[in-house]
Amino acid sequence: MAQAHMQQVVITEPGGPEKLAIQTTDIPVPAANEVLVKVHAFGLNRPDILQRQGLYPMPKDVTPVPGLEVAGVVEAVGSDVSEFKVGDQVCGLTNGGGYAEYCVVPASQTLSIPAGVSFIQAAAIPETFFTVWANLFQMGKAKAGETVLIHGGSSGIGTTALMLCKALGIKTFATVGSDEKVQAIAHLTDAINYKTDDFETYINEKSDNHGVDVVLDIVGAPYFERNLNLLRKDGRLVYLAFLGGAKVKEAKLGPIMMKRLTITGSTMRARNTAEKAEITQGLKAHVWPLLAKGECLPMIYKTFKFAETQHAHSAMDTGDHIGKIVVEVI
Repeated sequence: MAQAHMQQVVITEPGGPEKLAIQTTDIPVPAANEVLVKVHAFGLNRPDILQRQGLYPMPKDVTPVPGLEVAGVVEAVGSDVSEFKVGDQVCGLTNGGGYAEYCVVPASQTLSIPAGVSFIQAAAIPETFFTVWANLFQMGKAKAGETVLIHGGSSGIGTTALMLCKALGIKTFATVGSDEKVQAIAHLTDAINYKTDDFETYINEKSDNHGVDVVLDIVGAPYFERNLNLLRKDGRLVYLAFLGGAKVKEAKLGPIMMKRLTITGSTMRARNTAEKAEITQGLKAHVWPLLAKGECLPMIYKTFKFAETQHAHSAMDTGDHIGKIVVEVI
């Protein structure tokens, strides 16, 4: 590697997309258990937006440079890394720093890109697939023959969850915010426009009042009671975010006991290296074969150039996207 410097996108201060700026810095050196990736593309995720707005506290000793997923080519490997070599095409779940021309990624959170998958597609995989696999399948225990409700069905997380459920024999319902989004994911699920239809009533009618086994929710407080009402015995409510509010003022606890419900949730960034490594292996075993067959490839809404990262954030801020927004670095 001849050059010693690279460009990266930083947050100058909390605020809107205009608070993102490109700066020149040294190329990072991989630690013993890391790989250095020459980034070809990176994906945008909701935590990036929250971080830019100053609403996503960073863990100790984590780079303030945003970016949780990258795809590219291995440029160098740490002394303890044996599973990857220079020149390998990979994607990975970063611990931050993905908005850059080069990024270090723990080898245990790195995966080879399946044949036939582009860098743009691969860049849209790690954060959403890690999150969905950990929450919906590991914690939520969703399995073939069950029914799942996905709130925010047209988001990157939502479309990922719906594709995996369909591939794994799980029936789904999903809520979205427009008729356009209903049509956009109609091939994946039974979608409901929450602005014109009450999702609890709709699902009860469609399921003969049997409800669902699992709810994957990003909305939070406003949906709490209806989520509980829809869950069957031994149902699981899994939280990924609280975009509509994090405090439930009043709640009837009886259904939780009577139906033996489980309420849980997690954030990916707070997980330790061993936990993320376990998720990596789960994806490698169960999801990577699907990707290799051309199934469950991420839905790409729009791509932007590296110099247009502000515009990419603006596009995500509108909430109009269906699937993932990706930035091409090369």
